[in-house]
Order: sequence, then structure tokens, then C-alpha cells
Amino acid sequence: MIRVPGAILAGGRASRMGGGDKGLLQLGDRTLLEHVIARIAPQVSNLVLNANGDPARFSDYELPVISDCAEDFAGPLAGVLASLDWAAGQGEENIVTVAADTPFFPTDLVSVLADARAKAGTKIALASTQGAVPGQHRHPTFGLWPVSLREDLRQSLRDGVRKVVAWTDKHGCASAEFPASDYDPFFNVNTPQDLERARRLLRKVAK
Repeated sequence: MIRVPGAILAGGRASRMGGGDKGLLQLGDRTLLEHVIARIAPQVSNLVLNANGDPARFSDYELPVISDCAEDFAGPLAGVLASLDWAAGQGEENIVTVAADTPFFPTDLVSVLADARAKAGTKIALASTQGAVPGQHRHPTFGLWPVSLREDLRQSLRDGVRKVVAWTDKHGCASAEFPASDYDPFFNVNTPQDLERARRLLRKVAK
């Protein structure tokens, strides 16, 4: 089984939620971020949190906090780059990223990403779902990334690239497929309505 570090991407603006940190919202008896940590921590060797602003607000989580490398808000790719730079500083060759607002993602995420990348012979793997949810949906914040591409990503951000798939497709990207039944396991909380849905899903997932 591959053992890689993990990064939780929490650098978004949460504009549809009215601003603030979505990861600190309460879902059941835990915050969203606590749900995410509980799912990803057993799958990785160590964890880092990518978030902008004062890191002290995350002190209770006892995780290293890194900010985006880009000065302007450059979206999730900036968080991926910050994570790759951190992994390089740790002497690592790869890193897995997950989103801080997605509390139900699979507990076998890392192994499925690694298997998909190995079978496809690509450098990157991204999660996708296919099943009862119509169509196939890629989830570009859930990926396995090589440190070797960080300078290419840095230049792409300087060139104005902002969409994750626009950059990953250039390098070849494996699709790690996960089943979806009556809900997408990568469902993320963007709005107050989503948070209410997450509370209903929590009761179902907990059964």
C-alpha cells in the first residue's frame, strides 16, 4: 500500500456560505474539518492544512498550516502547489489532496487513486464518481500529485491557468472511479442548504 502525506485544502473564500471557514462549521458533534481529518488521517503518513489568513484559528487541530503560494486568489491549484512545495520540503515524491468541505469521501481514497495512476501509467490521478448519480463527475480537489510537476504548475499559475483539469489534462490524468448510489460520496458543502443536506446524510451514513 502506498504511503504518502496528505493535504487538506481549505483556502477557498466560501462566498456562497457567506464567507469564513467552511471547515469550522458544525456537522453533528464534529466540525466539517474534523470529519475530513477522521477520514483521511488513517490513509496518509502525515497531514498538512492549506489555509490562508491567520493560522491561529486552526490551532486546536494541531496540524501544520500552509498558505497559498500565489498572491491573488488562484483557486484550488494554488493550494495544490502549496501542498507540493510542502511535500518537497519533507523529501516526499507525492502528495494526496482532499477538500475541507467534503465530509463523506471514501475511506479507501488513497489506495484507489494510487491503483488508478499505476494502471494508467500517468503522473496524476483524480477521483471521479459514476453510478446512480447521472453521468461521470470528476472531483479535481481529490487527487494524487507528483512533486516533480510543481515547477510546471507554478509557471502555469503565472500564465493564468486556474482550472484544475486544464492543467492536469495537459500532463495525462488517470480517473479513479468510486461508486455512487443515492448520493455522491464527494458531495461538498457550499451553501447553507448543502449543510442541511449534509446533516441528513450524516444520519444515513452513520447507520
